Amino acid sequence: MQCLVIYDIPNDRARTKIADVCLDYGLDRIQFSAFLGQLARTHQEELLIQIKKVLGKKAGDVQIFPFCEKDERLRLSIHQGIEVEPSARAASGAIPYPAASDLVPIPPPEEPSEEELPPL
Repeated sequence: MQCLVIYDIPNDRARTKIADVCLDYGLDRIQFSAFLGQLARTHQEELLIQIKKVLGKKAGDVQIFPFCEKDERLRLSIHQGIEVEPSARAASGAIPYPAASDLVPIPPPEEPSEEELPPL
């Protein structure tokens, strides 16, 4: 099942470790504090247990939103500017500001067909 994992964690060290845990579960970073990927329900629960261990008593808000294939197809987004390749990630898990040589143009998304659009 496709899942969106988002978090708000004030502690830098804990936030970095949680990003590493998300990467270990095969999730892709889509924003600084958001990951997306396939996770079975049991893996979602395991991920939350691992994150809770990392957090300990530190403040944090972590949420997992599962969604179905149909909802994934209806996803709307704006990808404007640049894309940073995974190899460019800093060891801390943060996405660094890329050098001009690292800039990769992002093609515009395909327009959905009439049958894929939700009814008004």
